[in-house]
Amino acid sequence: MLASFLTSTPLLSESWRLCDLANTMPSQGFVAEQTGSLGYLAFSGVQLVAGPDPTSARNLEPLLTSTNDLFSPLQHQIDGEEEEGQEPVMVHAGLLRVFLSVYSNPSFQNQMLKILEKSKSIVISGHGIGGTTAGLCALWLLSYLQSISSTISVLCITFGSPLLGNESLSRAILRQGWAGNFCHVVSKHDLVPRLLFAPLAPLTPQLHSLLQFWQLSMTSPHFALLAAKLPDESKAEIFHTVLASLNGLTQAEQGKKVNCGFSPFGNYFFCSEDGAICIDNATSIIKMMHLLLLSSSPSCSIEDHLKYGYYVRKLTLQVLMRTSFPPRELPESSYEAGVALALQSSGIACQDEHVAPPAKACLKLERRTGRTPNLNCANLAIKLSKIAPYRAEIEWYKASCDQSDDQMGYYDSFKQRGASKRDSKVNMNRLKLARFWDNVINMLENNDLPRDFRRRAKWVNASQFYMLLVEPLDIAEYYRTGMHRKKGHYIAHGRERRYHIFERWWKERPIKEEEQKTRSKFASSTQDTCFWARVEEAKEWLDNVRDESDPRNQARLWSDLDNFARCASELVERKEVSKDVVAKNSSYCLWVRDYEELKSQFVGAPQFPSIMDREVVS
Repeated sequence: MLASFLTSTPLLSESWRLCDLANTMPSQGFVAEQTGSLGYLAFSGVQLVAGPDPTSARNLEPLLTSTNDLFSPLQHQIDGEEEEGQEPVMVHAGLLRVFLSVYSNPSFQNQMLKILEKSKSIVISGHGIGGTTAGLCALWLLSYLQSISSTISVLCITFGSPLLGNESLSRAILRQGWAGNFCHVVSKHDLVPRLLFAPLAPLTPQLHSLLQFWQLSMTSPHFALLAAKLPDESKAEIFHTVLASLNGLTQAEQGKKVNCGFSPFGNYFFCSEDGAICIDNATSIIKMMHLLLLSSSPSCSIEDHLKYGYYVRKLTLQVLMRTSFPPRELPESSYEAGVALALQSSGIACQDEHVAPPAKACLKLERRTGRTPNLNCANLAIKLSKIAPYRAEIEWYKASCDQSDDQMGYYDSFKQRGASKRDSKVNMNRLKLARFWDNVINMLENNDLPRDFRRRAKWVNASQFYMLLVEPLDIAEYYRTGMHRKKGHYIAHGRERRYHIFERWWKERPIKEEEQKTRSKFASSTQDTCFWARVEEAKEWLDNVRDESDPRNQARLWSDLDNFARCASELVERKEVSKDVVAKNSSYCLWVRDYEELKSQFVGAPQFPSIMDREVVS
């Protein structure tokens, strides 16, 4: 669908036209154009003629160490946590410096402001090194637009772009739902998108000459004659090194992870003289890169980097003329016929006994198994309706706790619960709901749900309602079982990852006008879902300040206590808490009484308004 969309609209041809124009203007670094509400931005692939070769080394560096929060959403790829053993998001150091130098250019920043003011959609493109600059620009722009809740759409189209970052970058982009915003056009034999799979340090002199040839050829086609001056031995050495590295990656035993440092992300649009295929599975992308290169030669792999204009024109004409090139004998199965047509579109001959069979297997691997994301989402909605009784029973339990004569409220009743059937049933429902929502997150991170799933109001609201209702019970169980003494307090050491994710979804939603109105009665659920965890920490501070003899430590504890008392009092004043918070025997009210009593023993200490006499509005 993406391939058909790109080739049947002006997006692909216009993006290449601007890339070609940018390549002839290396001093400027980029070109911009506005067509109605559609803004185009294209980066030159000729940016480092006098500098170090960005493809001559494979050094990666963390994306978030020196970029001043330009890519802050990717920092939360684990949503507030670092998974054990997982690398941080990393990108090629040299390519990152190219983007940062462009980004710091006042001309670029002024141009981006103009585009943002006039555009509903923005297409960012680049050829070669310009493609990686375009990719980083798109990631920055997506991060910025997310921070301001903008509805401007972004599409990044690259032509023959080198790989940019590691597998953690690919995962972070998937988690953000941005993979569909990237389309990497790769010609059948082009060596550049495959270069960083190989160890390139021993080939630095040859790569320097090769990069200079590419850049000079982009600047002016007349320099293409320089190709004859590149020694055949150098071409062959680079070609076979890359081919051997790709062969090693694809021949690894199934299930064995081979880490070359770099990983593809987004959609790869492999084009040939016979058509194009679009692939978004990283394993399939690497295998297809290898198989297509097997049918190439050193000279062809170098010259193909300069032929994207030819491929784009060829694809556009094929769509306009509605021509196709089916094999003489198509299989009866529509699926097998589709695989055969895709194989031919990739430029691989069906008669090639060495390449065609593994290429077919690769294309079959790319075909999504099981339900499609939309069907998964529909099935998930059915499951959501089936767990509604569990949620309803917890709501009933909360209402009965709030009306109980012991006046402890929802949180403390569950924390101090006995072995009754009712309490056990509520605890079981809490665990069942947790399993459901953890499964939702796993499906989303495995790309089994629609890319806009986390922005759909149905699921944002459902996850928020779940968090408001159930997280207080998780906090109660955490402190009831003494986990805070083993692991530390809940917020820093015990909070489940799903709550970090749902909190971010809620913050990124469009805020409705009625949500900003002042409350006239207490909320049905406390809006700060970690409120009771903060109360538990404050209870410990109160115990510590009684026993503390060091004046400095005592002053620090009093500062923490005063800050919490002030913030909690403001929440109550704004009625952003449930009425169980102000129940007579709730942990919070007991803490307030202890705090005020201890505070009164200090001469001249500030006093906070008591909540003991506040009327609870039901």
